[in-house]
Amino acid sequence: MAAIAPSHDEHGHGSDAKLWYGGTSPFKVGSKKLGMWLFIMSDALTFSAVIIAYSYVRVSTPNWPTPFTWSSVITATIMTFLLLSSSITMVLAVDAAQKGLRGRATAWIGATMLGGLGFLVLHANEWRHLIVEEGMTPLSNKWGTPLFGGTFFTMTGMHMLHVTIGVIYLGIVAMGFRWGRFRAEDVEVSGLYWHFVDLVWMFIFPMVYLLSMKL
Repeated sequence: MAAIAPSHDEHGHGSDAKLWYGGTSPFKVGSKKLGMWLFIMSDALTFSAVIIAYSYVRVSTPNWPTPFTWSSVITATIMTFLLLSSSITMVLAVDAAQKGLRGRATAWIGATMLGGLGFLVLHANEWRHLIVEEGMTPLSNKWGTPLFGGTFFTMTGMHMLHVTIGVIYLGIVAMGFRWGRFRAEDVEVSGLYWHFVDLVWMFIFPMVYLLSMKL
């Protein structure tokens, strides 16, 4: 039986080989999405190291400060609700983008940004209260070991920085997608980053607030 010759494209490449010559990724993953996943993996290691360090310091320190009252926990709960709600609006934005609904996708991204901004405003006000009214610094506080202030500001500060970057990132993607400069993939990639930021907060919220609440 004669062997069947593989089909060739206009450049003379076989049908299996043409995947390697642009247009389609051989692993069916776009370069932007792959790059974001690699960034998330590396950033997850950084946050994991900080969270593990906080856990070790907290467990090994007798009389760990418990400065947070019910009002502080309620505020942190509202912050958590804002982030969780923003994840839902981000999912709706990705869905609208994939359907080619540019206006609707932009509106949902805007709602996601509002959730992030609300989180930042509440968190910044909490920092103001702790620094100005309670006299807390990264090196000292009135409740006990100075390690509490250092670990609190490091962990929450890193997360606030990521949320701030995320809001700016979403704004750029929203404008670019609205005017046809970005594709649905760009909206999806920005959503991956935002969901990661929200997931990190799900670890910080119980560890920092619920376990440091004054009973």
